[in-house]
Amino acid sequence: VQLQASGGGSAQTGDSLGLSCTASGRTFSGYTIGWFRQAPGKEREFVAAMKWNSRSTYYSNSLRGRFTISRDNGRNTVSLQMNNLKPEDTAVYYCAASGSIIQSSIQNHLAYAYWGQGTQVTVSS
Repeated sequence: VQLQASGGGSAQTGDSLGLSCTASGRTFSGYTIGWFRQAPGKEREFVAAMKWNSRSTYYSNSLRGRFTISRDNGRNTVSLQMNNLKPEDTAVYYCAASGSIIQSSIQNHLAYAYWGQGTQVTVSS
């Protein structure tokens, strides 16, 4: 499956931004789709994930409440809504997908086989 991430950009503290991850080549059915981010000089960090079929969602404890992951059946897209943005949210955001993932690995970027190209989010104070 090929993934295309879009929607990044620049924002001010307190603003909202939405990111989208669209699959091509096949549908997301049966996949777990995750969002990760990586700031300069830091390791890749789990943000949120969704199991497409069950619609179960998972969040980083530190981001729960500000970020929301959702799906759009018609567009075969998983979105990440980011509210009340902070400068520390500045990073390249990646979407990823896995066709077979165990519960304990959902937050581990190594468990995802397919990756989009990343989209930059910059939040200024």
